[in-house]
Formats: sequence, structure tokens, C-alpha cells
Amino acid sequence: MPASALMNVMTNAARKASRRLIRDFNEVEQLQVSVKGPSNFVSQADLACEKTLFEELSKARQGYGFLMEEQGAVEGADKTHRWIIDPLDGTTNFLHGIPLFAISIALEREGELVAALVYNPAMDETFSAERGKGAFLNDRRIRVAGRKQLSDCVAVTGIPHRGKSGHEQFLSEQRVIMRQVAGVRRTGSAALDLAWTAAGRFDAFWERNLQAWDVAAGILLVREAGGMVTDLEDGNAMLQNGDILAANAPIHKAMLKVLNEAN
Repeated sequence: MPASALMNVMTNAARKASRRLIRDFNEVEQLQVSVKGPSNFVSQADLACEKTLFEELSKARQGYGFLMEEQGAVEGADKTHRWIIDPLDGTTNFLHGIPLFAISIALEREGELVAALVYNPAMDETFSAERGKGAFLNDRRIRVAGRKQLSDCVAVTGIPHRGKSGHEQFLSEQRVIMRQVAGVRRTGSAALDLAWTAAGRFDAFWERNLQAWDVAAGILLVREAGGMVTDLEDGNAMLQNGDILAANAPIHKAMLKVLNEAN
């Protein structure tokens, strides 16, 4: 399926921004790093990547607003469109030379997610989706996994690191989930967790206390790949409350039941 003009804009911006990431990833020991908070680092590559994304997307779609991890909200003249951007999801992986990190770009139109791109430059994998047009990995159509029993599933999650709240709740949920599934994984990138769930590599993803830029693109990817995405109350407030569960329909229902039992 030929890429639309919008998807070409997003892909070109991500690829241009990724050049700095790859250069610095290959020289990770010499990165200039500043501490933003406990276990939460910002590299010069991260900041430069966001600047490139902002410039390229602003040039291609003038007047659109932005919500970005580093710069925060930037209001645009066009109040109906907003880019939601994470320039480097998986920063700790990046700084440790682990090739699991991604650029995440989503576009909202009148509050609805309409386009999404998650790009892992280390693996040259581009996950993309537009509302109503399906989800793709590079040029191949992707679908969520078809497993129907939790006992056959591999679930992925994020672990709250030092300085974040929710450790006890996570441990409670982990105890009940690990008894039910074939395996639990932790990659360190929510954007990739959702993209890989969309591609059927993982059967389910859940996490709490995320930011909108961590999950916006991945939400549309999973939905366009035939999956379900809700918050952990089975609602649609993922971008607002930061809690998320993604899977196919039967696994989503089963995971929600187990997680509710844990709490």
C-alpha cells in the first residue's frame, strides 16, 4: 500500500531526526548527559532529535500544535490538529547501548488519533498506521496475535524505576500475571511494547503512570492491527491517566479480570 502524503511527512521527519540518534548511539560512551530526575536521563541527542522533529513537522504542516516530552505543549494556530511526540522513548536503553529505543509520533485531529509512527532506528523498523487504513511494519501489514488463552501468552510491561511511585502495586499485579501467562517481558520502551503488540510479537501490554507521548502512537497502531486498547478501568482515558492495557479482545478481557483481582 503506497504511503500517504501525511505518512511520508512523518516518516521523513523521523528518519532525519534519527541520524543524530544513530551517530550518538554508536558513540554512547561519549554522550553528554544531564540528569533530569532519578533514573530519568536526557541526552543531547534526545534534545536535538526533538528539535528536528519540531522543525520538520512544523514546516510540513504549518500551524499544528505540539505536545512533546522535552518542550511540553506548544499551541498552534490550527486548534484542530496536534502532534504528540516522544523523540527518544527508551532513553536508559539508549544510554546503555541497548538497541531498543524509538521515535514516536502521533497526530490528533479534533481529539482523535488519526496517524501514528514508531521508528526504531537501531533495527530500521518503522511501525505506522492511519485511522481506518490498517497498521504496517515497514511495508508489511501487521495484526495482533490470535491467541485466546492467557496460558499461551507472553505479556510485556514496564517496571517503575527508582524515584517513581507504584512499586507495591506493580509487584502485586506481577505476582498474579506471572502465574497466568507463559512469560513476562520488560523492554524499557512503552512505544515499542505497543508496536510489538500490534505486530503480534507480544500478546498483551499493560503499564501504569505513563505520559501521553509514551503511548499515543502505539494506541492507534494496536487498534489498527485489530487489537483493543483501554485504560485499566476499561475506559478510554489512557492519555489522561497514563494507565494502559492492549491486547486482542479475548486476552484483553482476561488480563483486565486478572489485574482487577490483583488490586
